[in-house]
Amino acid sequence: MTDLQKYEKQLGKKRANHVPLSPLSLARRTAEVFPDHVAVIHGEGRRTWGETYERCRRLASALKDRGVQRGDTVAVMAPNVPALLEAHFGVPLCGAVLNALNIRLDAKTIAFILSHAEAKVLITDREFSSVISQALSELDSRPLIIDIDDPLSQSGDLLGEITYEQMLSGADPGFPWELPADEWDAISLNYTSGTTGDPKGVVYHHRGAYMNAIGNILAWAMPHRPVYLWTLPMFHCNGWCFPWSVTAMAGTHVCLRSVEPKQVFQAIEDYGVTHLCGAPIVMNMLLNSSEAEAFSAPRRIQMMTAGAAPPAAVL
Repeated sequence: MTDLQKYEKQLGKKRANHVPLSPLSLARRTAEVFPDHVAVIHGEGRRTWGETYERCRRLASALKDRGVQRGDTVAVMAPNVPALLEAHFGVPLCGAVLNALNIRLDAKTIAFILSHAEAKVLITDREFSSVISQALSELDSRPLIIDIDDPLSQSGDLLGEITYEQMLSGADPGFPWELPADEWDAISLNYTSGTTGDPKGVVYHHRGAYMNAIGNILAWAMPHRPVYLWTLPMFHCNGWCFPWSVTAMAGTHVCLRSVEPKQVFQAIEDYGVTHLCGAPIVMNMLLNSSEAEAFSAPRRIQMMTAGAAPPAAVL
C-alpha cells in the first residue's frame, strides 16, 4: 500500500465528514441559536429569526405545492421588502432557482428575461403591475402570478389569483429544511444590463453564494448581530450576497422600498443601523443631500461601495 492509498482509505464523503456548502445552512443555524432576535424591520413591522425561518419554510412548501420542482426558475419583481429576502432562502429550499428582476427594466426586457429563464412562477409587488402587465402580454406562456400586497405600497393593482401572504398562510411551517444534494446546484439566476443585445444570464451555485457570503463577512470584519440597511438593491447580484452574509451573523435586515436621503438618515437614527452598501452614486446622493448637513452620526456607521470607481471627492 502506498502512502497515498493509506490516507485515502475510508475517507470518502459521508454525512459524518461532508456537507454541501449552501447559504441555507446559515439561516438554519441563526434561527436555531437566535430565534428571538429581530431578523427583519419593515416600517413598523418586526419579525424574529424564528418567525422568518418559518416563513421561508412556508414559501418553499407553497411553491412545491404549486408544482415547482428542482431546477425550476422562480422570478421576483420587488423592491427591498421582506418577501424578496425570504425568497433568497425559500426558493432554493424547494430546489428552485431565484431570479430577482431589476425593477428599473422596461416591459420588453422583462418579457425577454421571463421567457429566457423559463420562469414558472413570478412573485411581483403591485407597485410594478403596469410594467409587469405589459411584459406578460408579450409572453407565449404566462407563469403563475403571486402578488406582494405590501401595506407600505400605495399604488398598483393585483394581477394574480392569490397574494404572497395568502399563499404562505396555507403552507406548511414545518417544511423540511434540507441542503442541496450537490453544492454545485444553481441557487440564483441574474441578468446583465447595460450590455449590447439581450441581457445575459449569470448563474450562481450554492457553493459560490456561500463562499461569497462568508467572504463579505471576512473582508468587512462584520461583527456579530449587525444592523444592515438595505440601500443596495437585492436584485443587484443578489444584493452582493448580503442577504446571506447578514443572516450568517444573526443580523437585522432593515428594508427600504426606495432609497431617499430622508428615509435613509431616519432609518439610521431610528434602528441603530451599523452597515449599509451602495454604488458611488448613492454615496454621493446621500453626502450631498440637505439631510446630511443636519445629521450627526450616533455611532460608527460603515458603508461599502462597489460597482464603479468612487470619485475622490466622495471618498
